[in-house]
Amino acid sequence: MPGLEVRAARSHTRRSHGAFDAVEFHTTDDRHLLIRVPRSQAAETEQSADLVALRAMSPGIRSRLAFRVPTFVGQAPIDGTRGVVTELIPGAMLGADELTAHDRLAASVGLAVAAIHSLPTGFIADAGLPRQTAEQSRDAVVELVGRAADTGRLPAAILRRWEEATDDAALWRFRPTVVNGALTADSILVDGDTVSGVLGWAALAESDPARDLHWLLTSRGQAAESALGAYVGARNGGADSHLPQRALLYGELELARWLLHGVDAHDDAIIDDAVGLLDGLVESVHDRSSEPLSPETGPILAVGDVERLLDETPHDRLARERGGALLTDSYDVSEFERHAAGERPAPPMDATAPMPLDLSDWGDAAPLRPAEREPGADRAAAADRTASRPDGDQAEGAADAAASTDDQARRNAASS
Repeated sequence: MPGLEVRAARSHTRRSHGAFDAVEFHTTDDRHLLIRVPRSQAAETEQSADLVALRAMSPGIRSRLAFRVPTFVGQAPIDGTRGVVTELIPGAMLGADELTAHDRLAASVGLAVAAIHSLPTGFIADAGLPRQTAEQSRDAVVELVGRAADTGRLPAAILRRWEEATDDAALWRFRPTVVNGALTADSILVDGDTVSGVLGWAALAESDPARDLHWLLTSRGQAAESALGAYVGARNGGADSHLPQRALLYGELELARWLLHGVDAHDDAIIDDAVGLLDGLVESVHDRSSEPLSPETGPILAVGDVERLLDETPHDRLARERGGALLTDSYDVSEFERHAAGERPAPPMDATAPMPLDLSDWGDAAPLRPAEREPGADRAAAADRTASRPDGDQAEGAADAAASTDDQARRNAASS
């Protein structure tokens, strides 16, 4: 970066879980910049994909968003890899429950997601980024469910629930949109009650919009319905009626990913944790505290129905049993990512260490927060629903069967 003069610098972390070495710095021409150096091959691949996505987002595309997206500034070779410099976006990073704790911020989150999904899809094709049809989205889910079933650890009730969801053609009738593809609470920066920026664009694609919403659907914030309501309203009829069911399915499928990670890593503790979570999901399916995935009995995505959907999604029970939000807090995604990436442990940061350069004019740098994560997480079969019916329902079914038998007997007698 010719002419760059740095007047202040400090270590930087925003929940990257040790995947990058990062430093934010303040230049003499009053710019706040960020340089990140990947610590593993997986992190380097992610950084490269993120850079491709950022370059694909032209000024015209960015002008359609009410929040900021990182801007590439420069790069340099460092220790066999490269450091990439971007503009630093100010803002705080909050958990999913904090983002949906009150109406104004939650609505801003919903509007931000809707703005991404409303972008024109043409630039995705022009940049050679991934494009996935509705059928391909379903095929990917089928493949994941099959892999989880092959472990022999997936409960039969959950396998039936997921298979019924993938077999239901109505559930998969949607128009693909531009998606961030890896959107979670960790992706969002806020300034007061407004989303100020969105980070992490390595999975930018044209695909199922429900992929960006599963973390929001399972948050425990009191204003989560405001976020979904704002999203639906901003899409102006573009949100399909079965999007909530697919979002919930994607959340449940995070348990399948966690199980597969444990199996691949030969880690019995992770496997046991995943199995425990899946057993909790089985219980919620059997007692009908879990929202159905079937469009016939599930909610439709209208603003007036969003509050009912959020009220019926069973966050509290599993949260009490597992110590976290439904399907999302019970596994350690940072450990998951480090194992997959083969990363070395991140060195400890001394938050009290003096900065190497003058900070007299640092200004309002973005706040640094400790690493946290609310990772993401994933229908009851007809037999399960029958088994869980009240006795009155079963008696009514038995009476109907008896009546049918009597009618058949009378018809046989008449014919003879």
